[in-house]
Amino acid sequence: MDLRGAVTLTSLCAALAGCDLVQRAIVAPMARLLPARRDALLTRWQRLTAHVVILFLRHLGRVRFGELPHIPGDPGVLVMMNHQSLLDIPIIVASVHGVYPRIVTRSRYGRGIPLISHMTRLYRYPMVDPRAMLRGNLDALREEASASSHPLVIYPEGTRTRTGNIGPFKTLGLATILAARPWTVYVVVADGLWKWSRLQDFFGNLSSMHVRVRCAGPFGAPPAGTDPAPFMGEMRDVMNGMLAEMRAGSVGAGHR
Repeated sequence: MDLRGAVTLTSLCAALAGCDLVQRAIVAPMARLLPARRDALLTRWQRLTAHVVILFLRHLGRVRFGELPHIPGDPGVLVMMNHQSLLDIPIIVASVHGVYPRIVTRSRYGRGIPLISHMTRLYRYPMVDPRAMLRGNLDALREEASASSHPLVIYPEGTRTRTGNIGPFKTLGLATILAARPWTVYVVVADGLWKWSRLQDFFGNLSSMHVRVRCAGPFGAPPAGTDPAPFMGEMRDVMNGMLAEMRAGSVGAGHR
């Protein structure tokens, strides 16, 4: 066990537990009492919690973070990001500027996880269950996507891979979202996280983690009523190309 990793993870968990209490006792009641200020309040809070995670990892864990992208947080923006680690969420939150993004989230995260489970309800994240995407679930997801005044974020792989490579897309949910309205699509690829995919992995050598993030776009999504499969395939190819370029650049930098 790496001592720095253990100290960092313990300290970060304590900080997030404190954030959970503040969120439940102060942020959520204020959002209910001040509906006109709800979006501004929740946007600031979401970004603060994301930066708390990054700050602890950067300064206590000595994790190296590259520059994060600047993605407009406008209605009708859809962000498709690869999935390598628990850190994918704070990274994308810190990268979206404007109103807070709503993240398409597995339903099992809606209960039992400090801060995160309450946040999924407070921020009204669209919830999906990849094992049971029934017609009613798809209709609800389509309505959420169509009516959302916030950008949406989806991890189309749905799960992490052992090597950090781009896995197959779970196309049913993504196709449902694409069909809901016109979208401006951004593709985000992060690398350097896949060895720390689970919470217990953060006890490892955090100082060897180097997080690199790239963004491509905007891309125009296919019109509603057309087959989204070619576009989804194109976006996966874009992700694969971005990841290959990032890794090639990393190897080249390591041999200088």
